[in-house]
Amino acid sequence: MERIVARANARSKLTGMVQSVAEAATNNEVLPSPEIHLRAYRFMLLARVLDDKFASLYRAGKIMGGVFLGRGQEALSAAIGVSLREGDIFAPLIRDLAGRLAFNEPILDSVRTYLGSIEGPMRGRDGNIHRGRPKEGQLAMISHLGAMISVVNGGLFARRMRGIKGTVGVACCGDGATSTGAFHEAINQAAVEKLPLVMVVADNQYAYSTPTNRQFACRSLVDRAVGYGLRGDEVDGTNLSDCLRVVGAAVDRARAGEGPQLVVAHLLRLCGHGEHDDAGYIDANLKNSELGRDCLKLAEKWIQQQGWTDTATLAQWRSEAIQKVEEAVATVQREAGPDPFEKNYWSALSNPKFVEGNE
Repeated sequence: MERIVARANARSKLTGMVQSVAEAATNNEVLPSPEIHLRAYRFMLLARVLDDKFASLYRAGKIMGGVFLGRGQEALSAAIGVSLREGDIFAPLIRDLAGRLAFNEPILDSVRTYLGSIEGPMRGRDGNIHRGRPKEGQLAMISHLGAMISVVNGGLFARRMRGIKGTVGVACCGDGATSTGAFHEAINQAAVEKLPLVMVVADNQYAYSTPTNRQFACRSLVDRAVGYGLRGDEVDGTNLSDCLRVVGAAVDRARAGEGPQLVVAHLLRLCGHGEHDDAGYIDANLKNSELGRDCLKLAEKWIQQQGWTDTATLAQWRSEAIQKVEEAVATVQREAGPDPFEKNYWSALSNPKFVEGNE
């Protein structure tokens, strides 16, 4: 375990194509405004409150299937969501609730999917993390193991063929997914075709329970950017301001035609892989390191230090978030689940003619 902590401490010493946040600040990059910080923070807060509610419902036996929380990853996720525009493409990770909300996913979508409501995006018929709104650019997740990168590439290709310019696609994955063939093939394709792809890797030190020193031998996953001809940046995933700056700059470069970007964020899951996992394998030294800091508490402290808000306002925002979540859950709990005996037509395919037998 000492090797894991040592590797985490060494990652900030990379050179070459890797640019640190301090260097970025001296390269005339536009720093995020107070308004962007506060907007991102409120999405972080709403995601945390909603995640806590999902955990409570799971323990009460109200949710079937897995519950996967984003505790510790909200700063990175929210930074992605607020950096995107209408018309962009977003392929979130299972822990990207903050980013989903920031990219305009309604709270009811997530609550309905977790509680199996027939009114939800999946009509109560599919897993709770596969939801999405493809027409609005938020893709339904196939798998968190790199499979979504090629889907984003396809969406970007489609926009290119239709002459649509100025859009960006963001694909997210964890450190474990970078060891899959899907990741390597899709990243290579994006680089060769110079697609406006931003690949965000949440290096949370474990692929489920497998530590990073059993996954890769390089000092940091951002080293791989050089091999593919990408621009690579790493960031402290616990720091909202740094995430906003680095992710926002990567999105801007991709949008400006500078090709694919790789962003590797270093952080730590503050929960198990899912609520079924007690995360007893996570090293205590990592939990007590800077990687184990709570990004939500750090963001609260930062925005107060800047004089952008006060304790009373933070308490009001939390109260409003709790009210939104409780109202959404109460609404969904009054809705029906799917009835297998009814003949209501429903298909996962966007067009009925794609269903077998409907040619």
